[in-house]
Amino acid sequence: MKISMYQASVPVFIRLLNNLAAILDKAAAYAEAKKIDPKVLINGRLYPDMFPLARQIQIATDSARGGAARLAGVEVPSHEDNETTFPELLARIRKNIAYLETLKPEQFEGSEDRTVTWQTRSSTKTMQGMPYLQFHVLPNFYFHIVTAYNILRHNGVELGKMDFLGKS
Repeated sequence: MKISMYQASVPVFIRLLNNLAAILDKAAAYAEAKKIDPKVLINGRLYPDMFPLARQIQIATDSARGGAARLAGVEVPSHEDNETTFPELLARIRKNIAYLETLKPEQFEGSEDRTVTWQTRSSTKTMQGMPYLQFHVLPNFYFHIVTAYNILRHNGVELGKMDFLGKS
């Protein structure tokens, strides 16, 4: 059975973003129960030169939204990176899930061979659709979600592998 570019991307993004939202709900409950200022977790880092939790979530949602839009051949919607609370971060995740749900499988037809171009902080990159998804979008997306998970776990939030994977 052949897997489409849509199946390899959009449902994966939606599932992991829903899992990330559930992880953030646990983090907010943990902060409240332990009387920890939520900003301590939201600004938490694994190492001084790494991005904090809020930025990890922003980049994960940007990766899913931008990657899917480029593969679908549509304009990438822009979102400000100004979230500073758990409710704001959760709203960002939900907004990105809602956007992903608007994309249709037929928009992705032929995207494995479509040339994808995007701007990084320092340069313009170009790849064919399949390697773009496999070697750029998905690894980047997973990296930032795992890092968000690790920041929270490192700070005592009771998380396990099933929180990351989600329920089947």
